[in-house]
Order: sequence, then structure tokens, then C-alpha cells
Amino acid sequence: MRIDRITLTHVRIPLGEPFRISNGEVAEKDGIVVAVESDGLTGYGESSPMAGSFYSADTPESCWQQLTSSLCPAIVGREFESLDAASAWIDAQAGSNFAKVGLETALWDMEAQRQGVPLHRLLGATRDYAESGLAVGLYDSTEQLLATIAKYLPDGYKRVKIKICPGHDVELVAAVRARFGDIPLMTDANASYTLADLGVYQKLDEYGLRMYEQPLLGEALEDSARLQSQIKTPICLDESLETFAALERAAELGSFRIANIKIQRVGGFRNALAIYNRCLELGLSIWIGTMPELGIGQAQGAAMSALAGCDYPTDVEASLRWFRDDLMDPFLEVRDGRIELPSTPGLGYAINEEKLQRYFVARQVIEK
Repeated sequence: MRIDRITLTHVRIPLGEPFRISNGEVAEKDGIVVAVESDGLTGYGESSPMAGSFYSADTPESCWQQLTSSLCPAIVGREFESLDAASAWIDAQAGSNFAKVGLETALWDMEAQRQGVPLHRLLGATRDYAESGLAVGLYDSTEQLLATIAKYLPDGYKRVKIKICPGHDVELVAAVRARFGDIPLMTDANASYTLADLGVYQKLDEYGLRMYEQPLLGEALEDSARLQSQIKTPICLDESLETFAALERAAELGSFRIANIKIQRVGGFRNALAIYNRCLELGLSIWIGTMPELGIGQAQGAAMSALAGCDYPTDVEASLRWFRDDLMDPFLEVRDGRIELPSTPGLGYAINEEKLQRYFVARQVIEK
């Protein structure tokens, strides 16, 4: 595998509704499309941090800088004996996971094309579909939250996740239960609580939730273990699981029972699979999360969600759930709560060049 040429395209697509969590909101989605060419094949990846650095320390601008100034110039012209060697080289470079993931996942797309297999098969999946769960952000009123859930439940989503934050938590869950009954339901706090809020989670225990996603700060693994020991509902870690070492530490402490693996957060498929395999060894439940990314990143998440042991639905939803448009043909669709995965080699979706131009912010080609 020799890396011949890389084309980076920064795009920005309007959201159908604002994406709002406990510590920020965006109305547009930025993504960096990474097209890697090697031996006549082109693989696509996506570097997809949220704008404004409210979700992570990384931004589209910081990732663009890393990709254009160091990561891509360093890899163009290099030869690797295998996909694993190339992925390991990328992982060892300085820079953020949110920048590296665009390169690394593009190589997986290219390798799947070279082998003539769909991406999910190269990852090791035997299923040809991913189960999808509905994710719902924060709203100005409870009625808006309920209306959004009601709008999308007919698509058959396998569970509902609602965002919560201090002061907007128990009453939201109570309202969803009152309106929709015993639907599979979970909360996501995006690390906005502390141990002082134990009482909130003990009250939430009364509502039969599937899990509490990331109640506490990512680094607060000891506190998360204390919280888990005093509540019935499983804690799911997300922001905490940036590295394999963090996973090992959290598991040793008993900080959680469920892992949300985000391909973007951990820097690509190689690291995501390492965390996935270790979770299986530890007997932990697993699911695959999303930022959400644009179509390329979402399709990658759906592919990994087909792996055995991913026993909760993914956050990957239909393209038009969040975005007014997407870059892929065809769009991702959810039918009866499932995303059917392509049978064609590689990612399995065509990238629409006209839309890359339409939503263009910046473009740069790196070659020798």
C-alpha cells in the first residue's frame, strides 16, 4: 500500500434542527472529507469534530491544520506492508484522534475495496444490518421533546436516548414515560453532573432506563465507580473511553457496565476494534456511538455496529434525521429500526462530487 495522493475537503451542511446538548449548540455540521488514493483505488474517511469545541477540545479548524500541515504531508509517498502497519503508523503520529481518524478510516475503505468485500465484513461482522436508536437533544420545552420523539418513533427506532442536564432531568424522563410508556429509554448527560447529584440518579432509577450515558466528567473514573455502586441502572461511558488505557482503568475500578465506542473519538477502526475486543473479554456490553458525523462517518459507525457483541442499537440514524442534505448516494435510511448495510466492496456509498462543491469551505490536495 503506497499512499499516492490525498484530497481534503472541508464542508459545512445545515442541520434540520439545532444539535443541543448540556454545554453547547450548533446549527450547521462541519466535516473534513479525506480522500486517499493508492494503486488506482480511492478510500474515503471523515474527520468530524463538532464546531465550537463544546463537545471536545478539537474543532474542524484544528483538525484541518493538523491534516494539512503535518499528517497528510508525512504519509503521502509512504509505503506500508499492510493495513495494520499503516493504521499503527497513523496512531503513533502527533496530533488528535479527530484528525487522524479521517486518514485511518479511508485506508480501511480502500482495503475493503482491494479485497472485494463490504467494509463491515472486513471489520469482522456477520450481520448485514445495524439496529438504530433515536437520539434527541435538549429543547426549550418538554412538549418540543415529546413532539420530536413522536415524529420519529414510527420509523421503528429500537430505543430512544434523551439528553439531560442539571435542572432538566427527572421531569423529562417522567414526561417521556407518561407519553410513550415502556419504550426502551436511556439518558445522556454529556458529563454535566457530579457525585453531589447522586439523588437525581437514584430518582431516575425508578423509571426503568436502559443506561445512564456519561453522567460525570470523563476523567472522573473513581467518582463514576462510586456512583455505579449506589445506583441500579448501568452506567455507560463515552467521553471517558478515549484510549485503551482509560478503558482498562475504568474496568478495574468498576466505573461502568456498558461501553459506547466512538470511532472518531478513539482515532479509527484499529483502536476501536482493540477496545471492542477487550470489552468482550471483560464481559461488558457495547454499542457504537456517533457525533453525529456526516454520511461517511455515519456509514462507518453503522458498519461497526453490525459486529457481534454490539448488543445495543447505534446512535447512527437516517441521513435526513439531522441534516438537510448529505454527501452520499444513496442516503442512509432507517426502516423498521434497521440500517441495511451495502453488499458492494468498501464503504458501499458513492460520494457526490457536486455536493462536495456545493457545501465547500476549503480544499487542499497533498501529493509528492
